[in-house]
Amino acid sequence: MRTHGRSGLLAQLAFIGGLLFSATLQAQGYPQRTVRIVVPYPAGGNTDLIARVIAQSYSEAMGQAVIVENRPGANGTIALEAVAQAPADGHTLLVTAVAQLAIVPQLMKTRYEPQTDFVPVSLIATNPLVLVVKANAPTNTLREFIDYAKSRHGHLTYASSGDGGVPHLTAVQFMSRAGLQMVHVPYKGSGQVLSDIIGGHVPSYFANLSEVLPHAGKGTLKFLAQTGNTRVTQLADVPTVAEQGYEGFKSITWNGLLAPKGTPKAIIDKLSDLTLTAMRDNSLRARMSAAGLTPVGSTPQQLADTLRSDIATWADAVRMAGLKSN
Repeated sequence: MRTHGRSGLLAQLAFIGGLLFSATLQAQGYPQRTVRIVVPYPAGGNTDLIARVIAQSYSEAMGQAVIVENRPGANGTIALEAVAQAPADGHTLLVTAVAQLAIVPQLMKTRYEPQTDFVPVSLIATNPLVLVVKANAPTNTLREFIDYAKSRHGHLTYASSGDGGVPHLTAVQFMSRAGLQMVHVPYKGSGQVLSDIIGGHVPSYFANLSEVLPHAGKGTLKFLAQTGNTRVTQLADVPTVAEQGYEGFKSITWNGLLAPKGTPKAIIDKLSDLTLTAMRDNSLRARMSAAGLTPVGSTPQQLADTLRSDIATWADAVRMAGLKSN
């Protein structure tokens, strides 16, 4: 019996060793063909930029073609569903924003589950939102804005790029903390919002940093607060919401790299290491910073923890906004 037990244990150890050896060989031979990075947005935005700089870095490091495939539509679900159903061999990857993973599945039925249909690889970049008002607005600080909004007794409006987007839900979170009531004016995308803010047609907007960064220092907008944990270098003179009396308030968007579930750990670790190396490149960091992004680079576990936390955070915001939650 003892001999049989020992033989069984040795067989199990040999099997496990074989799996580990096989995974190592997979990573060493990877990639074997062109790698696709799928993006759920059209070309030209931050997520697309991130995917392209990562693709270039990967291609140079691995000696294999890495291409970006833009698959917009249906709030990004088309792209995510395609990646969730792709072979788990590391040759189809996803670069996406927080919205498609932590918000969209709470607002509509999707054929993917963010935490089980994908394997996190790396958190690539983050950026805060910025509360902006028109240049001649009668408010110069966040406190003055809050007092002004309260004096309007719930009639002051605020813009967003659409129901359930990060700018909308950030405003909802902020109003809850500040005890404000304001009227939501949703737009179909962000393109027209800034023009209407500058023109005085709508008084306030929690904008993505990349949208308003070109206006910094030009006198076309007032920047009242940014929503990150700390000030970003691009707007070092603009205080955070937390600094201005609302300790702990935070709302940031982020972009991450993921792979289909079942992708071998050795390949995930290789991609994570390549991403961390890429994020240390000064020219890449400068390019991303100019677009309003803060390069990060993380372990797969750090991205998994961020996603889990943000799903809970945005679920609360969806409920506060009175939006349908699945």
